[in-house]
Amino acid sequence: MAKNLLIVESPAKAKTIEKILGSDFEVKSCYGHIRDLGKDNMGIDIKNGYKPTYIVSEDKEKVVKELKSLAKKSGEVWLATDEDREGEAISWHLCEVLNLDPATTKRIVFHEITKPAILKAVGNPRTVNMDLVNAQQARRILDRIVGFELSPVLWRKMSMRNNLSAGRVQSVAVRIIVEREREITKFQTQSSFKVEAVFNAPDINNKKVNFKADGPDKLKVAGDARAYLEKCKGATYTVKDVQVKPGKKSPSAPFTTSTLQQEASRKLGYSVSKTMLLAQKLYENGHITYMRTDSVNLSETAIDAARLAINAQYGEKYFQQRVFKNKNESAQEAHEAIRPTDMMTTTVGDADTHRLYELIWKRTMASQMADAVLERTIAKIGISTHADPLTATGEVIRFDGFLKVYTESKDEEDGEEETEGLLPPLQAGQVLDMQRLVATERFTRPLPRYTEASLVKKLEELGIGRPSTYAPTISTIQNRGYVEKRDKDGTKRNYQILMLQSDTITEKTDNENVGAEKSKLFPTDLGMVVCDFLKEHFERVMDYDFTAKIEAEFDGIAQGKQKWNTMIDEFYHPFHENVEHTIETAGRAKGERELGVDPQSGKPVFARLGRFGPMVQIGISAPAGAPETEEKPKFAKLRTNQSIETITLEEAMELFRLPRNLGQFENDDITVNIGRFGPYAQHAGQFYSLKKEMDPYTVDSREVVPLIEEKRKAKAESEIKVFEKEKIRILKGPYGPYIKQGLRNFKIPKERAEQAATFTIEEVKAIIEDVKANPPKKVAARKKAK
Repeated sequence: MAKNLLIVESPAKAKTIEKILGSDFEVKSCYGHIRDLGKDNMGIDIKNGYKPTYIVSEDKEKVVKELKSLAKKSGEVWLATDEDREGEAISWHLCEVLNLDPATTKRIVFHEITKPAILKAVGNPRTVNMDLVNAQQARRILDRIVGFELSPVLWRKMSMRNNLSAGRVQSVAVRIIVEREREITKFQTQSSFKVEAVFNAPDINNKKVNFKADGPDKLKVAGDARAYLEKCKGATYTVKDVQVKPGKKSPSAPFTTSTLQQEASRKLGYSVSKTMLLAQKLYENGHITYMRTDSVNLSETAIDAARLAINAQYGEKYFQQRVFKNKNESAQEAHEAIRPTDMMTTTVGDADTHRLYELIWKRTMASQMADAVLERTIAKIGISTHADPLTATGEVIRFDGFLKVYTESKDEEDGEEETEGLLPPLQAGQVLDMQRLVATERFTRPLPRYTEASLVKKLEELGIGRPSTYAPTISTIQNRGYVEKRDKDGTKRNYQILMLQSDTITEKTDNENVGAEKSKLFPTDLGMVVCDFLKEHFERVMDYDFTAKIEAEFDGIAQGKQKWNTMIDEFYHPFHENVEHTIETAGRAKGERELGVDPQSGKPVFARLGRFGPMVQIGISAPAGAPETEEKPKFAKLRTNQSIETITLEEAMELFRLPRNLGQFENDDITVNIGRFGPYAQHAGQFYSLKKEMDPYTVDSREVVPLIEEKRKAKAESEIKVFEKEKIRILKGPYGPYIKQGLRNFKIPKERAEQAATFTIEEVKAIIEDVKANPPKKVAARKKAK
């Protein structure tokens, strides 16, 4: 009897499921999407109801051929792709290429790869849900239209590059980052003085302990702070009022895709793409439920499992059953939250995978645990010479509840979570011993730049994108060169401290490191110029509300409430007219800013985008075909931390100090400059990339000469034989010797590798000709499964 063929998306998942189903099923992987829209005419028949033309991807032809062969031999074909719109679409595409009827082919879904879940799914098959397929199809077609029609507009209207692209969600994501950057640039820091007193009082053991109390924090200038402290000289400090208030903290809901991405970034330092790769691995190995979800719901089975684990590990008083509801009623598909499939399993996989699993386990456990019970003390301390009291606060955890397992982290813009210490017993009328009163200068800060995770949070808040789109969107805007993730060094800033102690006021200046950032998203100059152009000419596409409305319409299609091609039609016509109008009327976007005049030549100085990135220019470029009657403009590349929008004339003129001559070595000049591939030194016709820590504007010959000698030595050690006349070298590489001619490398056959040092030029040329005549076959890399 022929086996049933069950098709899933990834090979790892196939292995796990095949073990569960046993000999009745053969489980094979389709490795994700097998078809996509063709390139001719966008792959969409605009005049015929936006009918798509799909083709089998080149790298999937072998997979499809194998699946067709297996399907013919099988008793029955089952489809078990992921339980979301992308997965539903893949099942439909499989039906199309394998000649299966979507209305009768068995389609199973599960949100965890465990034996009970798989067997339950096999026992309750359904058919392909065409509403979900159409929702995915609508997204793909709409995004193809936007990309194919907008990108050529950028090629024509932007002077710096011809490989630009735009996208419906990616361009809006860039706008979010650009707008935050400009907020930061415009932000005007203001300072004020915050007052803090340190008192001494006996604790419950009658031992003297120090505690702090806060005073006013809006004393605008040092003079106000000094006047405040002067007034406190000789004052008596008395406890006026003590309030003890009970409080509680409740746990957060279990993880959705976006909250997992955010918390893994804050707690573990994982990028969004790394989090999703590890979560995929955990899911495919049967350790967690499906990782693309915007639901916070837990099944009754999961809650029961959490109860057993909590009772076993912490005791019954720590369990509290909770049901979480989605704020967004149109949460995509009826998934569960991300949770472990077995709450008793606490250790899985390698170190990185285990850390993510542990985070999911703790969050799930905490979601079903009791509130933390707190006691908060607020003491008002009167000053005999001031009307406004000081405030001391302390917090005591009376019962830790869910905090025994998990505490949620905060984003920078949410503010630091204040940790309050214990207060000694205080009572009204008690006179306190003031140790010191300190007024410290503090500065306002702009909102921080986005991390990958906080950008996901913002997209979700705006209703833009869905669980499956966050990671690819963030990868795309970085790959396109519109946004870059990098660190920023801080700068030193002085601040003043005034202290009253023993009725004497002292002043001092200290410094702090401010503005340092790690793994933040910075818009590039290219990203800013493209964003401005799109905002000016395609306001509707770049509008947050409109983009969110489109997402809501996709949800409507998925629920069978809206026709997909009607939705596309309503979008396409005004959009296409906008494209044609922009091509006809819009001027070229130069991304240019005039900085001033070169003091030496009197010529204007500009900052603008060039073919190889942002640069500054002295003088105006002559129009194409004009006679060269005067000196050509001078150009210099901007440094990594500089931007067209913020660079000053002084900073621009500093860039023209390159190339710098550092003097001579071995009777030849050493010069340093910045080229297309970064800073380099040139000596005796050879080029040497400078080390990361070497600044071409300040580096000297004492640093560069050892670099030249080091590179020479490494080169000499790698050279087996050199044919100077023919400019051919035999080099030692990590995989054995090879031949280099110009920029091309030629592999030496393994059986001849040991004789490389004895090759004649004729033998080398023969190998080169043989490789050219019989080039190695390129193996198409399989796309990673979803």
